[in-house]
Amino acid sequence: MTRVSVIGCGNMGGAFVRGLARTDGYHVTAIDLDEDALAEVEPFAAETTTDVAAARDADIVVIAVKPDIVPHVLDDLDLRAGQTLVTLAAGVSRGFVDARTDADVVRVMPNLAAASRDMAAAVTETGVTDEVRDILDALGEYVEVPEELMDTATAVNGSGPAFAFYLIEAVKDAGVDGGLDPEQAEVLAAQTFKGAAETVLRDDRSVAELIDAVCSPNGTTIEGMEVLWDSDADAAVRKAVEAAEERSRELADDYDE
Repeated sequence: MTRVSVIGCGNMGGAFVRGLARTDGYHVTAIDLDEDALAEVEPFAAETTTDVAAARDADIVVIAVKPDIVPHVLDDLDLRAGQTLVTLAAGVSRGFVDARTDADVVRVMPNLAAASRDMAAAVTETGVTDEVRDILDALGEYVEVPEELMDTATAVNGSGPAFAFYLIEAVKDAGVDGGLDPEQAEVLAAQTFKGAAETVLRDDRSVAELIDAVCSPNGTTIEGMEVLWDSDADAAVRKAVEAAEERSRELADDYDE
């Protein structure tokens, strides 16, 4: 049984705790100074505590706090060689963390879908261990990238769920405008995006080829796609990703080592 301590049980840390609870082989300790945050994850953790020192007995320690809190957490931790420290904080370089602990450091950018084990994550090539790969594999899909691409990954998969939610809401609203019940429209829109994403991951065809497969000549889909192709929708999405990437770079300036 691998002992995992998650420090910070807000949105991202809480998602990690919930996701690991759906797998076998992990004893999870949830750590947070906020009693309300601990109460939210208590049903999914083997233990909960406000004491950061409890992480010293873990095989893997996950830091899931805001970037400006990371230095304070590292000051309170006294990890030893042989332990693994996984940082999820946006913009905080692996080198910054590595210089402040004896543990092996792995930098990961996950997203909230870890809770349902549908996470998309990027992990730095340097430092990643098989034990961390096992966790990431259990929680969803992951890719290994050079650290200089982590700001881009942060924008694509870290911020990406919000962009997807925005598009789901737009499709849902269109369904409601057409007369569908809001709950029905939300189920149809969300499940459609989920199925489309799964198709992209599992099908050998490119995204462009999949679009062609759905667009029958003179059919309904091609009419809608003509509107999108004539719009700036793709440019707006790219700008959203670029803005998130730029913000990640700004954060990184404070935590580069």
